Amino acid sequence: MLLRIHPENPELRKIRIVADCLKNGGVIIYPSDTVYALGCDIYQPKAIDRIYKIKNKDPRKANFSFICYDMSHLSDFVFSIDTPVYRVMRKALPGPFTFIFKANSKVPKIFQSKKKTVGIRLPDNKICNELVKELGNPIITTSVHDDDEILDYTTDPRLIYEKYEKIVDIVIDGGFGGNMPSTVVDCSDGEFTVLREGLGKLEDYL
Repeated sequence: MLLRIHPENPELRKIRIVADCLKNGGVIIYPSDTVYALGCDIYQPKAIDRIYKIKNKDPRKANFSFICYDMSHLSDFVFSIDTPVYRVMRKALPGPFTFIFKANSKVPKIFQSKKKTVGIRLPDNKICNELVKELGNPIITTSVHDDDEILDYTTDPRLIYEKYEKIVDIVIDGGFGGNMPSTVVDCSDGEFTVLREGLGKLEDYL
C-alpha cells in the first residue's frame, strides 16, 4: 500500500492504520528528517527478520537504530548518559543525528550485538513522531538505499513504492525525502566520536 500522509499535519486516521500494521508485525517504509527508511516495531522479531533479509544483513553485524518519541524514552534502552552528553542532545534533538550508547538489558536480545550498544534517533519529522507516539514504543530505522551508482538514496516515495511494494506492507508518501543521512555520533564512552558525517553538524551544539 502507498499511503499519502500530510507531512505537516499527519492525519490521525492514517497514522493509526500504519501503527496497527506495525503492531501486527508489518514492515513499512517511511520518511524522516533525512532519508526514507525501513522500519518495524522493535518488539516484532519476525518483522525484524524481514528487514534483515531485505537489507541482506547478518543479524550479528547489522547496526539498526531506534526512533524514539522523546528524550524520556532513552532511559528505557540506554545504560547511562553523562550530563555533558545529555546537554548537547537536548540542544541537538529533535534533529538529524544518531547517538550511540551502551545498551541496557531492556534492549530486545535480537539487537544485542557483541558491541552491546544501541543507536537512538529523535527525528525532526512529524510523521515519525506521531507514528511512534501512537505505537507506544520505538521503531527500527535503517536507510533505504538506491541501486544507482551515483545516487545513494531514493528521494521520490513513488519510486520507492515501485521497488518495494511486494516486500513491505506500507510505503508512506510524506513528500520528497532528503539524500543525506543522519550524522552518527558514538557516545558510548562518554565522549563525542563522529562515525559518519551526515546532515547534522555536531559542532553547532558543542
